[in-house]
Amino acid sequence: MAASNLLRLLSLLFAAAVCAGAISGAAAATTVLDDVCGSLGGYYVTPDACHSALCHDPFSPCAAALDAPALAALAARLAAANATAARDSVAAAAAGEADAAKQAGLRACLQLYTGAAAALEWAAGSAAAGRLPGAREVMDAARYVPSGCEGVAAGAAVPAENGGFDAMATVAHAVLASLSKGY
Repeated sequence: MAASNLLRLLSLLFAAAVCAGAISGAAAATTVLDDVCGSLGGYYVTPDACHSALCHDPFSPCAAALDAPALAALAARLAAANATAARDSVAAAAAGEADAAKQAGLRACLQLYTGAAAALEWAAGSAAAGRLPGAREVMDAARYVPSGCEGVAAGAAVPAENGGFDAMATVAHAVLASLSKGY
């Protein structure tokens, strides 16, 4: 009886050890997204900010990225899409602004976003083709569009998409910069 209790106890301990190993092994499995976001250094783009910007909804293709260059291309496409959304919001705000000085400021902001959206489309294509250094430089310049927009807006209310683009451009630049060193 004592031997069977001892055998039962050893079986339970073995099963617990196997389960613990499986759980820790599952927790240790990482995705390309985890690897890239974890390698950004965290001083200006934290892993959480990176995950949030690149995987904003559960249906985003970020989790299916097979490698880091595919994730860089995704980041560049998302930055281009965010610039286009910001451009469209600024255009709507300019059209609805009654004050002539504020409207002129928003139109100047619109010009910044119009140029940035076109440049970021090119950068997204370059990143998809594996030409990350050129795309990185475009992304670096695009990071200054939101503050430039606020600077030229002449006191007009800049749409919230300006801040959203700021966050996305910062993350996309960090991703491209971290990966372009090897290209």
